[in-house]
Amino acid sequence: MGSATTTQDVAGPEDVACVLDRDGLDALVQVLRARGRTVVGPTQRDGAIVLAELESAAELPYGWGVELEGGHYRVIRRDDEAAFAHSAGPQSWKNFLLPERVRQWSADRGPDGELTVRPERHDPASYAFLGVRPCDLRAIAIQDRVLIGGRHKDDAYQARRNGAFLIAVECTEPGATCFCVSMGTGPAAGPGYDIAMTEVLDDSGHRYLARAGTAEGAEVLAELPRQAADHATRTAATEAVEAAAGRMGRTMPEVDLRALLAETLDAERWNDVASRCLTCGNCTMACPTCFCTTTEDVTDLTGDHAERWSRWESCYDLDFSHLQGGPVRASGRSRYRQWLTHKLGTWYDQFGSSGCVGCGRCIVWCPVAIDITEEAHALHQEALDKDSPS
Repeated sequence: MGSATTTQDVAGPEDVACVLDRDGLDALVQVLRARGRTVVGPTQRDGAIVLAELESAAELPYGWGVELEGGHYRVIRRDDEAAFAHSAGPQSWKNFLLPERVRQWSADRGPDGELTVRPERHDPASYAFLGVRPCDLRAIAIQDRVLIGGRHKDDAYQARRNGAFLIAVECTEPGATCFCVSMGTGPAAGPGYDIAMTEVLDDSGHRYLARAGTAEGAEVLAELPRQAADHATRTAATEAVEAAAGRMGRTMPEVDLRALLAETLDAERWNDVASRCLTCGNCTMACPTCFCTTTEDVTDLTGDHAERWSRWESCYDLDFSHLQGGPVRASGRSRYRQWLTHKLGTWYDQFGSSGCVGCGRCIVWCPVAIDITEEAHALHQEALDKDSPS
């Protein structure tokens, strides 16, 4: 279990703070675009805060917030013009670094019957992600460990990830489904960013405390209209992040979750959640760290052209664990248990950390409002009841 950090806790050798105003934020977007980067950030569209390519900072969701609960998401108007006062939306940066569907190769059969196979080229991307939440910053680090941190690397992911410039924005407005403090992933930005910012709105105006985490981040900040970080802005930023840590909408039980899940494999609670779970896989699609994929082969009507595609897969899919004779996990109970025990428990055995970052997306986008924190607390309570003398 982790605890909240503050802006001072994560300062590194490149961290030289400055203050940007709204013009400075727009200049940041323009400087990154001039460097050849595709800037992606939050914007208000179709009743949601979505991630999309930005041509200017004017497209940021100024004055928009979100109302969150289990199975409920709504964009709402705020009383101020904050650009980043919203919690995690339906997408994560996984949508760009690990797209839902990617072609791996294509093949063509010529008139003479000869087959030509062409591997897909993965040209390096040059993204700049603006508005990466601390929980999502950790999620990117977790996916790095999974997809390029071991012996078997995903070359397409690595091509996108190597060119990504990360601009983290610390959380000052946690949502009702957030629990990053429990997972040690926020609301302050941990390591891994090129630039970190904290939005401040008070009587002194609307501004952003910015600091560089890498040499390239420092170079970008040096090109912007900026002011030296004053004591009042530093204090306001720190206090806003610390206050957010005390307003988390959810918590995990303060126990060793890895041990809890290992010791409750036969808990009655699994039957309760299975009676509600639709095994739709929404939680895995919305999760910023779920990484499972499958392959599908497609052909044209002539049969002379074929392609192989990689696409997202979910452990809730009945065929996900299909072996000769049928699926290994045929029941909804077993599939939900597989997801939760892997996410909070056996992920440690594979990758050395939890697979959950406390963003709360799985709660919001579950159509029947199943709450991962509620299930963890229920399992813990059942274990306590079992161990207590009758």
